[in-house]
Amino acid sequence: MRKTLEELKKLSIQCRGDILKMTYVANSGHPGGSMSSIDMLLALYSFANVDPKDPWNEDRDRIVVSHGHISPGVYSTLAAYGYVNRDEVIAGFRHPASIFEGHITRGIPGVEWTTGNLGQGLSAGVGFALAAKYKKKNYHVYVVMSDGESAKGQVQEARRTARKYKLDNLTVLVDYNDIQISGHAHEIMYVDIKSEFEAAGWKTIEINGHDFEQILAALKIARDDGYPTAIIAHTVIGKGVDFMEDKPDYHGKALSKEELERALAQLGVENDVEKYIEMRKKLPVKAHEKVKLTYDVRLDTGKVRVYDKPTDNRSALGRAIADLAVVNDNVVAVDCDLKGSVKLDFLDKERPDRIVEVGVQEHNAAALAGAMSADGIVTFFADFGVFGVDETFNQHRLNAINNTNLKVVVTHCGIDVGEDGKTHHALNYIGAPLAWYGFKVIVPADPNQTDRVVRYIAKEYGNFVVAVGRSKLEPIRKEDGSLYFDENYEFEYGKMDILRDGTDGAIYAIGSAVPYALKAYEILKSKGLNFAVINVSCPYALDEEVLKKYSNFVVTVEDHNVLNGLGSLIAQKLFEMRIIPAQFIKLGLSEFPVSGDAKLLFEIYGLSGEKIAETILSNLR
Repeated sequence: MRKTLEELKKLSIQCRGDILKMTYVANSGHPGGSMSSIDMLLALYSFANVDPKDPWNEDRDRIVVSHGHISPGVYSTLAAYGYVNRDEVIAGFRHPASIFEGHITRGIPGVEWTTGNLGQGLSAGVGFALAAKYKKKNYHVYVVMSDGESAKGQVQEARRTARKYKLDNLTVLVDYNDIQISGHAHEIMYVDIKSEFEAAGWKTIEINGHDFEQILAALKIARDDGYPTAIIAHTVIGKGVDFMEDKPDYHGKALSKEELERALAQLGVENDVEKYIEMRKKLPVKAHEKVKLTYDVRLDTGKVRVYDKPTDNRSALGRAIADLAVVNDNVVAVDCDLKGSVKLDFLDKERPDRIVEVGVQEHNAAALAGAMSADGIVTFFADFGVFGVDETFNQHRLNAINNTNLKVVVTHCGIDVGEDGKTHHALNYIGAPLAWYGFKVIVPADPNQTDRVVRYIAKEYGNFVVAVGRSKLEPIRKEDGSLYFDENYEFEYGKMDILRDGTDGAIYAIGSAVPYALKAYEILKSKGLNFAVINVSCPYALDEEVLKKYSNFVVTVEDHNVLNGLGSLIAQKLFEMRIIPAQFIKLGLSEFPVSGDAKLLFEIYGLSGEKIAETILSNLR
């Protein structure tokens, strides 16, 4: 929707008025930065290949606004171009019943990514740009970001990645107003934005961010120059209202009634806020309907593999990812310099064009992987558990908010890491993702179940964590010696596997602890006790019928933090079902474990087959 210079100038005045009105009506928001960014936003939505009549066209350009607090600027721009209703924006801004939240939300027409956690938008832009390359699409990706967030390390990680992968379809516009919450940005943390982009191999263009001719000319140059390009736009916070200009106070503060009257008079804009205040009073007190984007996943899960000899789950995981990529062009994995350990080396040998290697840059990797997964690419983010879950907690939280389609596959979980010690023992791969609403966690028990789990999550839209250990495991067998998860096995999310039946009690085990639970079963059986062994691969989806049947004497065993893992989830579920077992024992890790051979650590921390049996026997006396 191309606009003339005169039209842009008129819209600039209208949008500044809308920014001030909506923040006044809501009595909160960020007017200052919205007014320094508004000219860039208006020029960009005019220049880019986007259309309010067809906002989700697959060939559209993608626009990511990293500093999501300038939502008044974004919403006023979208309203000016007809993406959303202007009255609804001004009256509903920041009201619970309105989709126009305090920070921009993916799914509102014209908004590609929910932002607010500063420093992640450029990584998302890199993810979208990579997705375009993998899909062989010609759309361009634009990232609008602030100067203050440029001090973050993740921003530099994203710059390097863009240059490595020659993302000539990526342009950044930096709103360089030199203002942060606490004062002038150069005083709070000096960053030479231009030099840092150039050091990472980007082209740069410096402009006046309030001059439409300069903005449009820079956008054209950046689109066609064959490099990732940063447009550094020098702007003034609060531009257009003299008492707001270059004042940090107006970064995140709505105007008073008197200030609003004065500001609108300066702009020559009608003061009709009472109309919007009355509209707001009529809004219901309820949460607005969720705004979520998804897509149909079309994927061939390939031929399953059956493991009859000891194999580590991570190898089965990596092997399955490579199998998927060989038969599907929409499967990509992101690695952080660990492909030999997380077993993406299979993929690297068979489809090297389907692995994104970013080095030791976990935060950027997690964020760009999320964006790629949201843009039609079935994306696996592979890492050690302590990095892929603990270190990237906030990135995955934002992925969850964006309703991405990310497959977080983490290896080296729990004390199965062994000698690497407490810094590398990932003990929260079940507990931490509970905070990422919508994520599902699966902890497979052996290589055969791992193979089926990977193929399952690839075809299902949604966010998953698959957590495995490091050591080689014997495939789980039935008592007659045949494979439990054989060639006919199909993974079903939420199904518990009754590996051994029993009436004296039940051992609920997960992941690396399952073989030890089976050993405890044998020891107890030799002493005349018959305990069921139940594999719980999906700790967030507990089968009530199984829990009801096996609830007289309950033992939970996990290679995980005992305070927030399988045991706690089962205890909570039983309580909700009004079932109180005669005995309930939680076995897991209650401290940061020491270094040592994994088998020794399972013994030391009470998780070996012998120790599990010993604990059960001591509670029977």
